[in-house]
Amino acid sequence: MKLVTFTHNKQSRVGAVIDDAVVDSYGSADIPASMIEFLGAGTTALLAMQALIDKGNARIALAEVKLNAPVPRPGKYLGIALNYADHIAETGRGQPEYPSFFTKQSSCVIGYGDAIHRPKVSDKLDYEGELAFVIGKRCRHVPVDKAHQVIAGFTIANDVSVRDWQIRSPTMTIGKSFDTCGPLGPWIVTPDELTDPHNLAIKTWIDDELRQDGNTRQMIFNCYEMVAYLSQAMTLEPGDVITTGTPSGVGVKMQPRGYLKPGQTARIEIEGIGTLSNPVIEEPDNTAIY
Repeated sequence: MKLVTFTHNKQSRVGAVIDDAVVDSYGSADIPASMIEFLGAGTTALLAMQALIDKGNARIALAEVKLNAPVPRPGKYLGIALNYADHIAETGRGQPEYPSFFTKQSSCVIGYGDAIHRPKVSDKLDYEGELAFVIGKRCRHVPVDKAHQVIAGFTIANDVSVRDWQIRSPTMTIGKSFDTCGPLGPWIVTPDELTDPHNLAIKTWIDDELRQDGNTRQMIFNCYEMVAYLSQAMTLEPGDVITTGTPSGVGVKMQPRGYLKPGQTARIEIEGIGTLSNPVIEEPDNTAIY
């Protein structure tokens, strides 16, 4: 199942993508309107969505809806640093002994097709194509061999980073959390549709230039190990998003630097999931709020 959050006729809700259409949950008492509530409802909501799919009606052409981030405002958005050996090599740093996580503030999240802003305060805007997974059950102290049971599904993330602001703090949080620096989408693919999340090709293009070409089997800490590690410290909840690191080929390590520029498009493709595409623009003048 490919679960989406979408907007149609100015109303946003949860649906499922089948071919070139969205199965619309409007009016279903068993399908909550928000993805976090949908995931929290567990099997009840999934069965209700499957029933809608099986009926073969209540469909809207995909071209007629706006795909939002599948989880527009996750309770937690956690990213792991230095989780691909080739990326570690290009940074010149050593392999970490333990998973190293940072937080992206959820206000950075945008969806498929939304514009990434090059901020007014920096031109060092970079991309990182990543597999992300979404938590489906409230959980704590999850063993590695049970971790697959708490993952609702997988999506694509672009861990957009403002590099000069990133290095200002050891936590990296502020440079990872600029508005629009969290593209997610286009949907959540449930685990039954992926044979192995740890053997997926991942590619990032900037316009027509292939910048990153890796495979999730190159991850040092896999998705289940991340769940087990994080859940020793904190309760994970439905809708929490965890990104799994990026392969080599980031802009900051290119010569000359390959930072994102207005007019370009960042496109990330992950085998078995799909494509996340976002244009880059200058931060508009109307973003000031006070």
